[in-house]
Amino acid sequence: MEVTEEALTQAFSVMLPHLDERQRRVVTGALARAFGRGGVAAVARTAEMSRSTVQTAAGEVDAGIDPSGRVRRPGGGRKKAIDKEPDLMLELDDLVSPETRGDPMSPLRWTLKSTRELAEALRDKGFEISASLVGQLLRKMGYSLQGTAKQAEGAQHPDRNAQFEYLNALAGEFLAAGQPVISVDTKKKELVGQYANGGTEWQPAGTPTRVDVHDFPDPEMPKAVPYGVYDIAADEGWINVGDDGDTARFAVESIRRWWSRMGKARYPDAKKLLITADAGGSNGYRVRAWKTELARFAEESGLEVTVCHYPPGTSKWNRIEHRLFSFVTMNWRGKPLTTYRVIVELIAATTTRKGLKVQADLDEGYYPRGVKVSDNELAAVPLTAHDWHGEWNYTVKASKIK
Repeated sequence: MEVTEEALTQAFSVMLPHLDERQRRVVTGALARAFGRGGVAAVARTAEMSRSTVQTAAGEVDAGIDPSGRVRRPGGGRKKAIDKEPDLMLELDDLVSPETRGDPMSPLRWTLKSTRELAEALRDKGFEISASLVGQLLRKMGYSLQGTAKQAEGAQHPDRNAQFEYLNALAGEFLAAGQPVISVDTKKKELVGQYANGGTEWQPAGTPTRVDVHDFPDPEMPKAVPYGVYDIAADEGWINVGDDGDTARFAVESIRRWWSRMGKARYPDAKKLLITADAGGSNGYRVRAWKTELARFAEESGLEVTVCHYPPGTSKWNRIEHRLFSFVTMNWRGKPLTTYRVIVELIAATTTRKGLKVQADLDEGYYPRGVKVSDNELAAVPLTAHDWHGEWNYTVKASKIK
């Protein structure tokens, strides 16, 4: 009995509404091949599908389709907004920054805007985005809306908001005077080797990069330790990739290398440097070695170094997180970080349409943990605590220490 297109149309009208995406591919691909020449066109017309879709389905049938619970073929589905619009997160950060507590002109911000308002502003800029997606991206970037922050973060220091205002005002003064302001932090330590790295990238079909099944670290290959320096005014980044400890000496050495490779040339007349840093970690305000190493750097560079720490529990608002580190992560997604040199090259290749430039280098120095700083050594540091929370805000002057 000959099957007419009319009969096929009637059959598809009954079957297709009850099939999921994978089942439709199997059925239409198999029928297209069964009808032989002209089968793809006939099935496409009667099933009201595009010829390219039916042709792809027929190709899958030819290659062999194993039983599977998967509905979509690998790579199928709608692409993420940040894949279609690479600058979406940068535009969102620009919108978040102006409306915050403290000085409205400050370059160091945290958000008070609602996701609905942000979505409307992004749509005015030509982006297709919903309020819920804005919320997802803000969380990905490390932001939190004020209304939920108090519930999520637990107890807060009573002077937290005032410290943000102080830090913002000081950063504005430095920038207005042409003095450098940098944001510093250690990025997440990365496994080095044939390990899976989240995300996808374009590759020849059917030839994904093979990586190890398990992410058990190789004891012979230490993790990479990327310490970053982000120049707020210049929109430039420096990342020092270490293979040893994330210590205070390593942190200050990273700043020293930024100044030698990038900062000194950009700010030849600089007399002062403002560093904004988290409250904890290798550059924490309680770390004695951080202060003694800063004193050595101040002496070598001739700079008066001022440090303002973010209040405890607020590292998510550190500018470097969503102005530098987030774009580095996006740039190397889907690529196994096989060697330290690969990591350095991927970091250095990070750019944005708005002009972000990044330099990186491998630091093979030895930075032992557990170095003790005595009371006398700490007292010798030419450090002046500010009147406002001197433990968080202080200036180290260029003066020789033993």
